[in-house]
Amino acid sequence: MTLETPQTTNEYVNIAYYKFVAIDDPNQLRNELLTCCNNLNIKGTILLAKEGINSCLVGSAESIDSFIQFMHNKPFFADIEFKKSFSSHIPFRRMLVKVKNEIIPMGMDSIQPAHFTGKYVEALELKKWLDDGEDVVILDTRNDYEVELGTFKNAIDPKLTKFRDFPKWIEDNFNNYKNKKVVTFCTGGIRCEKATAFMRQEGFEEVYQLQGGILKYFEETHKKAPHEDNHYNGDCFVFDYRVAVDKALNETKYEICYSCWTPLNENDLKSPLYKKDIYCPRCYERHNQKEAQRQNLIRENNMKALQVRQERAKKVKEQWEKGLLK
Repeated sequence: MTLETPQTTNEYVNIAYYKFVAIDDPNQLRNELLTCCNNLNIKGTILLAKEGINSCLVGSAESIDSFIQFMHNKPFFADIEFKKSFSSHIPFRRMLVKVKNEIIPMGMDSIQPAHFTGKYVEALELKKWLDDGEDVVILDTRNDYEVELGTFKNAIDPKLTKFRDFPKWIEDNFNNYKNKKVVTFCTGGIRCEKATAFMRQEGFEEVYQLQGGILKYFEETHKKAPHEDNHYNGDCFVFDYRVAVDKALNETKYEICYSCWTPLNENDLKSPLYKKDIYCPRCYERHNQKEAQRQNLIRENNMKALQVRQERAKKVKEQWEKGLLK
């Protein structure tokens, strides 16, 4: 299903999409997709693996429509849903198509969302559950820096630094919710495919995933009831140069540290521990440690090079003294 393009003053269309589906030859598909995007002057990132595709792209309305048609012409991508938002600039610098082992790393071969995952709950259905005060547990599957910008009211935050930590967190902290009605959510839905597959494998009886993620939820609830409480506080972090979007999917005013992906507030930007595109107060210490390691490595390499030169000079001197060199 492709969303209709609304009237907008913004020039560029951003699309986010994914699908877990068997891809026999990701490298061949990579070449096709890269050629298509370059021909259409589309920027962004596509991740491919044998388990599927995950992508965020931006271009003109005409280019994006052509790309969507290109994708839908492929039988295994015919039902992909593209989530659209709009911007006045291109929030990507280049076009990348990467082949990976997994499109969402979890490191568990037993988790195959193309065959086994949780139930879906549509955006408006979830809003009704929350409106009615249903006994439902809301679980955020995103990383900590994303949650800082916004999340559902009363959502449980695992405080993940990487998605690979999700299975262990569930095992260590969430087993007492196995008999509860649990709804997982993330930005676009892809992480919840693996999260719910894992949770079902672990014996959770009634686990759901928010269809289309927060972005789809914002779109549907804003369209249906723009002035009602949608039970979400704050904005939604997105993985491009917009940084975040609000409940109407408009770009919000945030800066970001492109070293650690932390959203930055006004105090962060004024901090002496902030250097644009290099470090911020959160990653300054780690940056210094890496820099110290780098400098130590440089010194070690310089010492090794000096020793080699000294040994070479010593041998030359010995040859001169023996009259072997003239």
